[in-house]
Amino acid sequence: MTVNGLWSCAPNRLSKVALAGVLALLSSAFPASAESISPRRLLEVVDFGPPVVSPDGRRVAFRVEQASIERNTYDTVWYVQSIDGDTVPRRVADGGPTLRDHVGTTLPTPAIWSPDGRWIYYRALMDGVVDVWRAAADGSGAEPLSLDAADVRDFSLSDDGLALAYSVGLTREEVAAAEQAEYDLGVRIDGSVPIGQGLFRSANNEGRLATQRYRGVWFQRAPLLAGVPDRWKSIRLDTRVVEALSPTEAPPPGPTAADLSDVSPSPWKIAHEKGGGRIALLSRAGEDRGLLQKPDIELAMLPSGRSRHVRTCLDALCVGKSIDRIQWLPGRDEVLFTVTDPDDALAQSMFRWNVETGAVLPVLRSGGLVSGGRDPSSHCGVSIRVLVCVMADADRPPHLAWIDIETGRSGPLFDPNADLAGDLRGVPVRTLRWKDALGRTFTGKFYPATAERERPSPLFVTHYSCAGFVRGGVGDEWPLVSLSQQGIAALCINQLPDYVLDPVERTGQGMAAVRSVVDQLASEGEIDRERVGMGGLSFGSSLTLWAATESDLLAAASVASNDVSYMYYLVNSLRGDTFLSVLKELWGLGAPEETPDQWNAVSTALKVDRITAPILFQQSEQEYITGLDLTIPLLRGHRADLYVFPNEPHVKFQPRHLLAVNERNLDWFRFWLLGIESSSTGRQAEYAHWRTIRKAFRADASHARSGHDMVD
Repeated sequence: MTVNGLWSCAPNRLSKVALAGVLALLSSAFPASAESISPRRLLEVVDFGPPVVSPDGRRVAFRVEQASIERNTYDTVWYVQSIDGDTVPRRVADGGPTLRDHVGTTLPTPAIWSPDGRWIYYRALMDGVVDVWRAAADGSGAEPLSLDAADVRDFSLSDDGLALAYSVGLTREEVAAAEQAEYDLGVRIDGSVPIGQGLFRSANNEGRLATQRYRGVWFQRAPLLAGVPDRWKSIRLDTRVVEALSPTEAPPPGPTAADLSDVSPSPWKIAHEKGGGRIALLSRAGEDRGLLQKPDIELAMLPSGRSRHVRTCLDALCVGKSIDRIQWLPGRDEVLFTVTDPDDALAQSMFRWNVETGAVLPVLRSGGLVSGGRDPSSHCGVSIRVLVCVMADADRPPHLAWIDIETGRSGPLFDPNADLAGDLRGVPVRTLRWKDALGRTFTGKFYPATAERERPSPLFVTHYSCAGFVRGGVGDEWPLVSLSQQGIAALCINQLPDYVLDPVERTGQGMAAVRSVVDQLASEGEIDRERVGMGGLSFGSSLTLWAATESDLLAAASVASNDVSYMYYLVNSLRGDTFLSVLKELWGLGAPEETPDQWNAVSTALKVDRITAPILFQQSEQEYITGLDLTIPLLRGHRADLYVFPNEPHVKFQPRHLLAVNERNLDWFRFWLLGIESSSTGRQAEYAHWRTIRKAFRADASHARSGHDMVD
């Protein structure tokens, strides 16, 4: 954008920041409203892991987890409950702290039932050790089984339930010694070292701070020496005798979609029939021109693992649907499949396809998620007649329910979030659907401002995914309900399902969603277009930064992760093609000297002078260094505030950190959009800095107005 172009849009935009400064003078006249649903309450929601039905179909085992602010961890508990719903769940064991992947999200930990239904087996972290545990289904006790010097990576139970096979890598002492040796002798830097984070024990991994290395694609990380191949062992459960297994004796790995790459069309997700040879498949179809993957999904079945001729579901309830989950119903010729509808704000519906007759029948339609937990693609527990699922919606926190497969009737099993659910009945959240100028349909969850304040209200927007019970958008960092109760309407927007490869078109698509809904809500008198804030994680961060440079929409912004920049390229280019090929594919970026026009188009760090809204950066220690060429100029110019959270990955998960992030975001947007400073948050030093930022933007606004007058 030219200098004249910058001046032509800057005065109106910067005047919004000045307006927020005027509103600050009114803060004493508008005391904060009562906050019945605080960020802490949203953080302390009880979540469920995948439920697993017992062999006789009468009981279900499941794990719940809940954040503990005081101990900065997550408490997990295993329960067993009768599916008839007539009894309360029986607590059978503690589950230990949650195990997490390299991104920071909870790993699924489904239980394995013993054939006789007496025990459940599960992997758990206890006292710094990852072991296989078993708990008596009647609640009489739980015990570790392997007691190995190395952490257990995987396990399986024999068909007769008499033996347990488990895999390990190096011992905990060997890994710790290797980490210490690097510390003492120096870390050799190569493409495997994540040099954007601490080099020594900087990541929280399975209960301890661990040294990491890149492993796999993109930014996938793993503990040091995690690449050592699995060593399998077997333990007889009656005698507790342990023996090493040879590679040929180890349990064979489960079949994957890659094993069926010669099937046409090639599947991306499969489900094997338990006790049978049939395989259900999901494959992508259609033209993928300009998209990351083909847009259509086909449901099919292979009669056996040796067959290569698929039987495709042709019913109207299968064709053209966004199917993302398949599983066999035990003892039946039916595949259960789930549609997550992008045109219905990611609401899920369940159907059953008879692979012999081709008939498809509906099972259940919901307004939110019906799955095995927070992940929309996680599995419900299944029996021959009943499903056990975790259900959640924007105004209904997660709870466990049973669903009759034949009739679709459902009923509650366990609802540990009942008190919060009751309070949420007073929150008027609703699903929005709207179109942009090109006729594209977008959806989102809208939380109108409920505090007694002047109308229309300010608006906060976050973008990416709003499935199930929405706490704070992707990453859970912006407390939507709390914002609405404080007088700021909040909106979570779902991205369109087809991932566009061109980054300018991709972010333009997101901007069209934001701009069109702001126009609609403002025209209806619902919100004040002069007081719009925005925040996000990952692509949500990129889109927020794009809005701050390419539009006049924002009065304040908050981002949780980095955008592409020269620093980002430099730090990660040591990884070679593993990084460079993806950067080229998803951003069209080569080396800066090779693709200068593309860099100028997509990198916020090269457009700092076009940022017209104050930005709050709350980033993980793992990532913030690669974005310093954006944040440092903004900090020096008093245009931003930066907080970094140690030992956090892409998605922050430590409860104290998440609470601090949510509360600061709430106060940040109250400051800029309502002009309110809270005297009860202990944030006086931060407010002083934010007032300095406000003065800098006022000066920019004054300079822009005078420059605009001169140009005119």
